Amino acid sequence: MQTLNYEFPADSLSGRRAHVGVVGSGDLEILMIPEPTGVARVRVRTSVDGFDTVWRTVLERFFARHGVAGSFELNDFGATPGVVTLRLRQAVEEGRA
Repeated sequence: MQTLNYEFPADSLSGRRAHVGVVGSGDLEILMIPEPTGVARVRVRTSVDGFDTVWRTVLERFFARHGVAGSFELNDFGATPGVVTLRLRQAVEEGRA
């Protein structure tokens, strides 16, 4: 089990909290709490060690496009980069709905 922490600049606000996905085989759960901080704080808890560079790359790309400020808790159980991006987009959309 590994915990990774990241911060990215953010200029967009989400309206409300969001919870998407589940922690299960090959999936990912995201809890998002909007904060007017100008920063996206991301904590990744993953069952797969050694993928720090992959996580950073996927998250940098996402937050460069969708600079949503807030606190993001990602609970991973082997999700692929595509699933990570999908769940992040779902969380942002749910927070804006």
